[in-house]
Amino acid sequence: MFERLRCFIRARWRFRGYEPQPVTVKTVCRWVGQFSPPDRKYLPTLLKHIRYVDEQETRRILFDLNRQLVERLANEGIPIEKIIYVQVDEAGSSSPFMLGLLKNDARLDRLDCKFVDSRDVRMLRDTTDSLEEGAIIYVDDFAGTGRQFCRSRDFVIPYTVGNFAEFFLVPFICEEAVRELAKRGVEPITAGIHKAEDRLLRTECTLVAPKIRDHLTSLSSRINPKWALGDRNMGAMIVFYRNAPNSVPLILRGSLNQDPYVGILPRSTDLPPFF
Repeated sequence: MFERLRCFIRARWRFRGYEPQPVTVKTVCRWVGQFSPPDRKYLPTLLKHIRYVDEQETRRILFDLNRQLVERLANEGIPIEKIIYVQVDEAGSSSPFMLGLLKNDARLDRLDCKFVDSRDVRMLRDTTDSLEEGAIIYVDDFAGTGRQFCRSRDFVIPYTVGNFAEFFLVPFICEEAVRELAKRGVEPITAGIHKAEDRLLRTECTLVAPKIRDHLTSLSSRINPKWALGDRNMGAMIVFYRNAPNSVPLILRGSLNQDPYVGILPRSTDLPPFF
């Protein structure tokens, strides 16, 4: 009971507004209760090291990063009229939603910048052809491996005409994705790079004793021995109010359809359908 109370106190306030599944007394008790009493003592430590980004912070970061980048481009001779914002429309991407937030908060629709869907290669070709030069800004909330973004970017970039600098405006990005962007000459515009050493369940991390890290990893391995730490075993510890990245450890997300293990911060795709 003590661990359940500690987890609830820590989780209820910190993860307020989590959309896929609200954090309540019931969800916390279900999550903690599936572990044996000896295992539960490590759960508050796990929750402590999650970087949760709520809606207000997400919007503020997007707005501030964009303002700084637009000002920088203007100083370099690239006016707002020569900026193209691109939404990355891969399956599961939050890019269209993030660009929508930025568009509303920064009132971009009142400016003479351009907006293009990454699937609309004809519009991208025509827009870049008419501008001849400028900047392309891709927008999303998070990048783990960077593979999803790079697939979309690599598909559309042959359809650009002219000389355009490329930027990826994203609140947080993993160091693995930064390396992939560098290969393509795309500059990340971000509030923080999520390094492996900052991810609690990665062996590079020294934030807790190895025995605590290894014990929590073993609990996650019960859900999926191969991908215990999420996609590519990245072990990301950043969660946004709209969803947890697929690179977040399964101990936090639970099993697919939440059976047999439930998560405290499941992705929307981890939850069972209503029908």
